[in-house]
Amino acid sequence: MIRWGNTVVHCTASTEDRAPAFLRGSGAGWLTAEYAMLPRATRDRTPRDVQKGRINGRGSEIQRLIGRSLRSALDLGAIGERTVWIDCDVLQADGGTRTASITCGFVCLVDAMRALRQSAGLPGLPISAQIGAVSVGKVGGELMLDLDYEEDRSADVDCNVVTNGKGEFVEMQGTGENGFFSRAELDDMLLFAGDGLRKVFALQRDALSLSPEEEDLFDGFF
Repeated sequence: MIRWGNTVVHCTASTEDRAPAFLRGSGAGWLTAEYAMLPRATRDRTPRDVQKGRINGRGSEIQRLIGRSLRSALDLGAIGERTVWIDCDVLQADGGTRTASITCGFVCLVDAMRALRQSAGLPGLPISAQIGAVSVGKVGGELMLDLDYEEDRSADVDCNVVTNGKGEFVEMQGTGENGFFSRAELDDMLLFAGDGLRKVFALQRDALSLSPEEEDLFDGFF
């Protein structure tokens, strides 16, 4: 479970001993994510998707982002024909739920791969990178990290930044909410996001209580 301000997200990782149909016979596995907000995670109750008979567009976009981000860290060939499911349920939403889901989902992924390594006799942990995410924006001309709902609603620029532990980008989503933003402003926001990501990566390592072997895997990250 991750708590950022008033945002609370519960994440799990599960491993299923079969790959999606498009990968059967390939020897490789897959990772996919599901994301949902509980009805009272927001100020006004949001009906469950099952009541509407479809996944809402926002939720679908977010769970694809989570899946893409965490697949970048997983050695799909090493896990064999299996599927890893990352489930992210927002208990309380106050901005930054997608970045919180990615950050917490990575911790769950490492735990799940530890268990799979032991049960399936994998030669090593099938993780190639540490993955974290933060939101950053400009509100009233001031740079802010981890925007809450009110800050996000009034932001001039809003970005979600996903990187590996070396600071290399997995994905960056940036929007000029009230107009345009310059390359210099973008560079400032990315530097600011990097400061936050260093803290996020340290918190992930603390939460995982890394073994000496795992310390080597995560060593040298920025």
